[in-house]
Amino acid sequence: MQSLSLRQTSTSKGLNYLTIMAPRNLWHMRSNFLFGSRCWMTRFSAEIIFKSVSFRLFGVKCHNADSEPSENEDLLNNLLTMGVDVDMARKRQPGVFHRMITNEQDLKTFLLSKGASKEVIASIISRYPRAITRTPENLSKRWDLWRNIVTSDLEIVNILERSPESFFRSNNNLNLENNIKFLYSVGLTRKCLCRLLTNAPRTFSNSLDLNKQMVDFLQATCLSLGHNDPTDFVRKIFKNFILIQSTKRVKANIEFLQSTFNLNSEELLVLICGPGAEILDLSNDYARRSYTNIKKKLFSLECTEEEVQKFVLSYPDMIFLAEKKFNDKIDCLLEENVSISQIIENPRVLDSSISTLKSRIRELVNAGCNLSTLNISLLSWSKKRYEAKLKKLSRLA
Repeated sequence: MQSLSLRQTSTSKGLNYLTIMAPRNLWHMRSNFLFGSRCWMTRFSAEIIFKSVSFRLFGVKCHNADSEPSENEDLLNNLLTMGVDVDMARKRQPGVFHRMITNEQDLKTFLLSKGASKEVIASIISRYPRAITRTPENLSKRWDLWRNIVTSDLEIVNILERSPESFFRSNNNLNLENNIKFLYSVGLTRKCLCRLLTNAPRTFSNSLDLNKQMVDFLQATCLSLGHNDPTDFVRKIFKNFILIQSTKRVKANIEFLQSTFNLNSEELLVLICGPGAEILDLSNDYARRSYTNIKKKLFSLECTEEEVQKFVLSYPDMIFLAEKKFNDKIDCLLEENVSISQIIENPRVLDSSISTLKSRIRELVNAGCNLSTLNISLLSWSKKRYEAKLKKLSRLA
């Protein structure tokens, strides 16, 4: 019986490396169908063909690790011609530039037909380059679905100009259609859906089951708190972007509000259906840390627990302020001879920046106002309303 001896065969061209242990009487041939490079075919005698042969592939590496995939030059030229900020687009979604097939010209034609300018189209692609991967059929279907919510093509164009991700983030039109039908069915209005579509587009790219899970949870919460109209409750809660959060987060925040402020079911319903609704979106850890800091700061200024709770419940947005910002704004007002009791009564003043607070206080003092007796709520008024009030105070001085 003829014996077989093995030898090591290797090549690096095209594969970077390929090592094989094979019989000495292996024939070596060029081919294009295996790894795009080479293959080996064997020729054995009748004796050998019935004998087992050991064959081992030690390793294959199909690309040079040091090389980067080349960008689509035609695509780059097209985008530059269209006025796209290629550097911005490349930073945001670099993978798009390696695609061999894109639809930038179809996208341009489609959006022009809907009333978008060339400048707006270039801006959309610059900020969300994945838009050029959508097919004309997909774009047309998605646009029709949006028109079930948005009243005009121009309004959609304006939304895309502000937030292109809201339209192009997903290409699953069936999921979008099902979510629209479902959200209408649970009592959300067209206006509410338009707001969600614009500001929380992930609501519509969620799976239908995920959105149903959240709605079921909210309806069950409503009933457990003694509210007998789940549809009304869901509609009020949906003023924020709760569908893009998890039920675990929302539940934890509801429990936090109820336990922290010792609220009964009716009081809790009023809070989460009104000014406290947006707290349900927050990370529960962040909400707890923020409230702890508020308590610590106000306790250091000899405020009572009751005053702290009154302060936060009258304007729950305080919980959104980072620790340093909250503390710095309180200190700024105290340095300008505004009392802590005035701040407790007018928590909205902390919405204004420190520079705005300082400049307005200076203007009011120059106008002859006594800050200790002044209603400091005007520190947070709109610029137009504040300036009108300042002129009036100046005339009275």
